[in-house]
Amino acid sequence: MAEPIVDHETEGLDMVRPKRGNRIGLKRWPRRWVRRGITVAVVLALLPVVLTFLYLPPFVHPVSTLMLKDLATFSGYDRRWVPIDDVAPALANSVIMSEDGQFCFHRGIDLGELRGVVDDALAGEMTRGASTITMQTVKNLYLWSRPLGSVRKVVELPLAVYVDMVMSKRRIMEIYLNIAEWGPGIYGIEAAAQHHFGVSAKRLSRRQAALLAVTLPNPIARNPAKPGPGLRRLAALIERRAGRSGAYVGCLR
Repeated sequence: MAEPIVDHETEGLDMVRPKRGNRIGLKRWPRRWVRRGITVAVVLALLPVVLTFLYLPPFVHPVSTLMLKDLATFSGYDRRWVPIDDVAPALANSVIMSEDGQFCFHRGIDLGELRGVVDDALAGEMTRGASTITMQTVKNLYLWSRPLGSVRKVVELPLAVYVDMVMSKRRIMEIYLNIAEWGPGIYGIEAAAQHHFGVSAKRLSRRQAALLAVTLPNPIARNPAKPGPGLRRLAALIERRAGRSGAYVGCLR
């Protein structure tokens, strides 16, 4: 009877060959990570939807993502929540005339401004900002500033429409004024008024309100308490516009 032929080069390979069950387990790992990634994405997408409803009552005082970052990095910040009724009307009027003249009329997005930005981009020209106060509120509450700004805009636009549908204009403005950054570690109009001018938000003059409003686009570089000639000229223009704002600010009354 012939002895079985033994291939010494392949002998022992059966001992290290992965079992079928292990191969199946390895294949399942990517699927698990995909499912977990989808779950996390859904939770993150639903979080602003839920939080927006939680932020509706006036006794709820939301914080911004920048404020959370300052807490996480132990930087600290100064924010003193103040109801919109305790803010000088000139301040809210100045912010609207400086930041978003159509605030009371659009539905979260200023389509006219947005079309202008798209047209400028297609023509290869320098684009201007088209963020509304609602969009800035959404960004401050739920999103990030940099990097990936273009990705953020894709999320920001539908969220702005949603927030405008759920919240009143007055509540949106109240939240915005209380979470906007007015200097390093200075958030909200009450802390800003106290820090820059030594008065409460309710006692801001029309010129002080205008100076604070024109600081918003770049609160790190612009100091309303020490304005340069350009900032003073811009504040004077906004002060005049706020004095004639009329129906442009009617949604806050």
